[in-house]
Amino acid sequence: MLCQIVLFDGFDPLDVIAPYEVLFAGGMAVPGALTVELVSAEGAREVPSGTGPLTLRAVAALDPRRADLVLVPGAAGRLGTLSDPGAPVDEDSIPARLGRALRTGLPALLKEALDREGLTVATVCGGSGLLAMAGLIAGRHATTHHLGVGLLDAGGVVAIDARVVDDGDLVTGAGVTSGLDLALYLLERELGPRVAHAVEKLFAHERRGTVWHATGPVPAGF
Repeated sequence: MLCQIVLFDGFDPLDVIAPYEVLFAGGMAVPGALTVELVSAEGAREVPSGTGPLTLRAVAALDPRRADLVLVPGAAGRLGTLSDPGAPVDEDSIPARLGRALRTGLPALLKEALDREGLTVATVCGGSGLLAMAGLIAGRHATTHHLGVGLLDAGGVVAIDARVVDDGDLVTGAGVTSGLDLALYLLERELGPRVAHAVEKLFAHERRGTVWHATGPVPAGF
């Protein structure tokens, strides 16, 4: 199984590093079962994060034909107008950085990933906002950072207030640290609970929250 974690200019480092380490550890626990690599729409390059001089290196191009799992982070920067996506934004704000990512080849590649049967697209924090801004997940259930719900609403997404939301081939995580919980859940889903539990113990982190699915009776009075 190949997981490609997407880098774009202005990405949030913790959105990338937290799930990378968890998924990499899962691959070590079951040799040959899971490989993780950092990619960009443009191919191998140094990609600047949204947190000053920190950069990470993409080793390959995002390729939905090769990947089984594609993980999309959010951006780091000033909050700007996350609650009002139509308002003017400054160039160092999160909405502006997500907007610049949309002017690359990334949206077309993400659409290809979402359209490919058997491939799962996962997001952390504002990654779901990027998909929503691209018009790729209208009508789907997703979560994001609580300050970015407006991006989901504007994109016609059914926003769910949960730590992790599983909508089939779309699995989304909420705020930044939810990347740990998202990745542990993906390990459980793809490699089994024993692997996820072992990695959870390794990282001394207990997964938080109930993973939300659109199944079961609708609770009344809540």
